Amino acid sequence: MKRNKTAIALTVAGSDSSGGAGIQADIKTFSALGVYGASVITALTAQNTRGVDEVMAVPPEFVLAQMRAVACDLPVGAIKIGMLATGEIVEAVATGLDGFPDVPVVLDPVMAATSGDLLLDEDAVGLLREMLVPRATLLTPNLAEGAALLGEPLESREQMLEGRAERLLALGPGAVLLTGGESMAETALDIFACADGIQRIEAPRHDTANTHGTGCTLSSAVAAELAKGASLERAVKLAKMYVTAAIIAADEIRIGQGRGPVHHFHAMWPEPGEGRTGA
Repeated sequence: MKRNKTAIALTVAGSDSSGGAGIQADIKTFSALGVYGASVITALTAQNTRGVDEVMAVPPEFVLAQMRAVACDLPVGAIKIGMLATGEIVEAVATGLDGFPDVPVVLDPVMAATSGDLLLDEDAVGLLREMLVPRATLLTPNLAEGAALLGEPLESREQMLEGRAERLLALGPGAVLLTGGESMAETALDIFACADGIQRIEAPRHDTANTHGTGCTLSSAVAAELAKGASLERAVKLAKMYVTAAIIAADEIRIGQGRGPVHHFHAMWPEPGEGRTGA
């Protein structure tokens, strides 16, 4: 029997020991969206829903070895890049991308955890901007990350977001999705900028403390949709819908004592109070 081609996405990111962000969130997102997930681990973090205790960067030569092992065997349809930790790892990932010609890259320039703990050396920001941003099909910074990439002060006023997205686009990525969840906008507003212009992508705001891993989940959802063959614009809009639903459903699960994760499997798990029935 002939089998359909399996969509495969690769995440290059750090590990979150609490399971809500990083590699773990990416793999959950890929799985929830029907995509096989491969992974390259760049760093180990000792963290939970309350914060990051320690970070151990993976040797850059081993990061490159992981990328090359995947490249020579798996037909990867899209790549998501997240936490890179150090400048040396940024350089290794840039080299590793040579093994994936013409594969779309979603770059989430992770600089800090939801708790505020730093996840990228300050001296690595310039290398990230120089070596990886121009190679990205889509750049997905939040407000703070966008400001850092541009060397500008943090700005959260709604009317300033479109200009910032345009300036990020001028750094060389194919497109930018500036996520404005922490903006002053009345809705959960993201700005999508590409050569065709600017789009506002909005969703209702939902009051919850359970937002751990939101950025990781959004970028990996875009990569999953790209791996399945969606256009970039459609992938962005489908990813926004998925993340919005995951945030709304986050209060259905109780994980940890701090900022819990979004509910990656909201469409698959039973409703609260419902039991599973066996065959």
